[in-house]
Amino acid sequence: MSVLLFGVSHRSAPVSVLEQLSTDEAEQAKIIDQVLQSSLVTEAMVLSTCNRVEVYAVVEAFHGGLSVIGQVLSEHSGMGLNDLTKYAYVRYAEAAVEHLFAVTSGLDSAVIGEAQVLGQVRRAYASAEANHTVGRTLHELAQRALSVGKRVHSETGIDAAGASVVSVALGMAEAKLSGGLAGRTAAVVGAGSMGALAGAHLVRAGVERVHVVNRSLPRARRLAENLTEQGIVADAVALEHLPQALADADVIVSSTGAVRPVVSLADVHHALAQRNASGTEHQLVICDLGMPRDVDPAVAGLPGVWVVDMDRIQREPSARAAATDADAARTIVATEVANYLAGQRMAEVTPTVTALRQRAADVVEAELLRLDNRLPGLDAAHRDEVAKTVRRVVDKLLHAPTVRVKQLASAPGGDSYAEALRELFELDPQAVEAVAASELPFMATDLDKTE
Repeated sequence: MSVLLFGVSHRSAPVSVLEQLSTDEAEQAKIIDQVLQSSLVTEAMVLSTCNRVEVYAVVEAFHGGLSVIGQVLSEHSGMGLNDLTKYAYVRYAEAAVEHLFAVTSGLDSAVIGEAQVLGQVRRAYASAEANHTVGRTLHELAQRALSVGKRVHSETGIDAAGASVVSVALGMAEAKLSGGLAGRTAAVVGAGSMGALAGAHLVRAGVERVHVVNRSLPRARRLAENLTEQGIVADAVALEHLPQALADADVIVSSTGAVRPVVSLADVHHALAQRNASGTEHQLVICDLGMPRDVDPAVAGLPGVWVVDMDRIQREPSARAAATDADAARTIVATEVANYLAGQRMAEVTPTVTALRQRAADVVEAELLRLDNRLPGLDAAHRDEVAKTVRRVVDKLLHAPTVRVKQLASAPGGDSYAEALRELFELDPQAVEAVAASELPFMATDLDKTE
């Protein structure tokens, strides 16, 4: 069985397609459940961010697994399968491993090097693990990917070179507004993790006031209180009062995860009318970081309004990491992929080696029993010495081939050595499978330590 990836991201599709594929946690659980209904798929998890939707699955067969995942995503998105595949990419086995390591390291993000994707992968795995849809293969893959992501961010300068989507968007907003963000009023729509990140960036930029707008007012109050503790004026605003908050703001950052636009054309029209009535006619900058879009696309056509969306962010030069840091990160990823694959190949031969040693031990015990029958008068001391000698001989004979087969198995194409070992020693395939099945089940590690 191998890992199959079916995905659509900002690199392969326009925002409109990503919007159709966008999922919340409940929808992700449904997608996984539908995929796992097929006997061809044994494990699955969904990574869904503002820039990508990817399904990772352990499949019995490539083409069959691909057909299952493609059909499920087609039904979910309402797109025809042929239309969907125009924007999709597929990675299998080693290529799937390499892709996930690159994603977790921030090398495949809209803003190269952004660290948020590390937490997004962690949450995708944690959700699948909680729903019991991952087994040993995806567990080990996800854990290693998170470890690789941490290593890249700690050993290279990719964090500094590639800041978060929020920082790039606000950097563009600051450049657009005369005099920058210092002393300005901002509105943050959405009080989740992206809203909190936007608030932190706004504080550092020197804004004077922040309106936190959210459907849940208690959650908005918590973020507003946090911002107030950081030394700026902040208040919580219910979503129905959004137009008033927009009218008072110079810059708006919206990232809610809603399935349809939260900031409507009418809302912005109302805000502009209020601003004009009060004599405020300077530029209004709106950073739409939602996926699907939080802001009605028609808003971008209004005079005096400049919208920063994901498409614009991807074209921004500051969203690209410095070449040297990106190259260093890619080198780490390549090394980690090679080590991971070597370890996986070596692990695959271990049940065969264990079965061989068990077979040898059974032969030794059978011969010692025959010795007892032939020499019933043999005293215990002599019998023990004979048994030790026979076991030492067998261990020495098996040592070199079993160590060597593990070394050979770690190289590409090494799976053939395990098969050769089974043939040479006439090992029962069922005995090998029994050894593999009897190994201790994987234990989930502390995921917080891998972010």
